[in-house]
Amino acid sequence: MFSVLRTNRDVRRLFIADNISIMGDYFTYVALAGLVKDSTNSNLMVALVYVAFTLPSFFISPIGGAVVDKFDRKQVLVIVSLMQALCAVGLLFITASTIWLGLLAQVCITALSAFINPAVSAALPNVVRNAEELRHANALFGASWGAMVFLGAAFGGYFSQTFGRTATFAVDIATFVIAAGLIALIKTPMQEQTAAPARTPVRPWHDMLEAFHFAQSDHAIFALTASKATFAVGAGAVSQLAILAADAFQSGDGGHGLLLAARGLGAALGPLLVTRLVRNNFSRLLTICGISGFAFSLCYLGVSVAPTLGVACLCIMVAHFGGGAQWTLSTLGLQMRSPDHLRGRVLAADMALATLMMGLSSIASGVLGEFFPVRIAIAIMGGTAVVAASVFMLTTHSLRQSLRSELTQT
Repeated sequence: MFSVLRTNRDVRRLFIADNISIMGDYFTYVALAGLVKDSTNSNLMVALVYVAFTLPSFFISPIGGAVVDKFDRKQVLVIVSLMQALCAVGLLFITASTIWLGLLAQVCITALSAFINPAVSAALPNVVRNAEELRHANALFGASWGAMVFLGAAFGGYFSQTFGRTATFAVDIATFVIAAGLIALIKTPMQEQTAAPARTPVRPWHDMLEAFHFAQSDHAIFALTASKATFAVGAGAVSQLAILAADAFQSGDGGHGLLLAARGLGAALGPLLVTRLVRNNFSRLLTICGISGFAFSLCYLGVSVAPTLGVACLCIMVAHFGGGAQWTLSTLGLQMRSPDHLRGRVLAADMALATLMMGLSSIASGVLGEFFPVRIAIAIMGGTAVVAASVFMLTTHSLRQSLRSELTQT
C-alpha cells in the first residue's frame, strides 16, 4: 500500500501538501475553540467554532466544483492555498474582545476549502498510474487525514498551552504556504489530457445541474452522497468535545486535544483496514458505509456516559474508525463512477451536502448544549445518528441487492 508514496513522486507531494495543511487546521481548531470557551463560557459559541470549520464551504461549493472542472486544478490549488494563508493572518489579531475576527478569518479559510477538497479528490485519479494505486492512495489519504487530526490535535493542544495561541495560529499560516509550494512542484497533469480544462464561464447552478443530471442516471452516486450526509447528521457531537473536556473532565485545551487525537487515530485506522475489503464491490462498499454509520452513532452514545477521559477517548476512537472508513469509501466510489470532466462537481456536491449537514448538526448540538448538560446533548446527537444510519440501510437495501446481482453476473 505504501509503495504508491515511494514510487510516485507527485502523489507523494500531493499527499504531504494535503496533510500538512490538515495538521495546521487542527492546531487552529484547538486554540480557537479554547479561546472562545475561555472568553465566552458559551456552549453555543464553541459550537459555532466548529460551524466555522465546516458550513461555509457549502455556500461556495457550486462555484468550487465548476472551477475545479473548468480550470487547471494545480493552479487552483496553489492560488487558493496562498489565499488561505492570507486569510489566516487575521487569526493573529484576535483577542478576548475580538472573537468575531477569529471566526470571520476561519469562515473565509473554510469557504476557500470548497476549492481545495474537490480539486485534490478529482485530481488524484489522474495523478495515480492505475486503479490499484487509486485504491491504495485513497486509503492512505483517508488514513492520513485521521493521523493529521491525531497529531494536529494532540500536539496542537500541547503547543497552544506551551507557546500560546498566537504562535499556534502562526503555524497554521506556514502550513498553507508550504502546501502551495509542494503542489507547485507536481508535474503530472491533474486533468485528463483528452479533456483539458476549458476556460468557459463559470455558471455555478447550471454547472452543478449538469452533474446532478449525470448522478440521476446512477443511483449508486446518490447513495454514496447520502452516506456522507447520514454520517454528518450526528457529527455535531464533535463540536461539544471542548465542552466535554472542560466541564466533565476539567482538562482544558490538553484534554480537548486528546479527545480530538482519539478521533484522528480512529479515522486513520478505519480507511487502512476497511478499504482492503471492498475493491470493486459496490454493494459491499455501501454495506460497510452503513455499518460504519452505526459504529459512529453507538460509540457517541458511549461517549455521553463515559466515566473518565480515557474511556471517552476509546469510544471516540472507535466511532471515528467507522467515520473514517465511511468517508474514504464513499469518496473512492464517487471517483470510480464519475467521469473526469464532471468529477470535481460531483465531489463538490458530495462535500457540500456533508458540510451542510455537519454545520446544521453543530448548530443543533450547540443549542442543545445551552439547555442541557453536555453529556445529554451528545447523547441526543448520537441517538439521532442511529436513526439516520437505520434509514440509510433500509433505503439502500434494493440497490445493494441489485449491485450484488450485477457483480455475480460479470
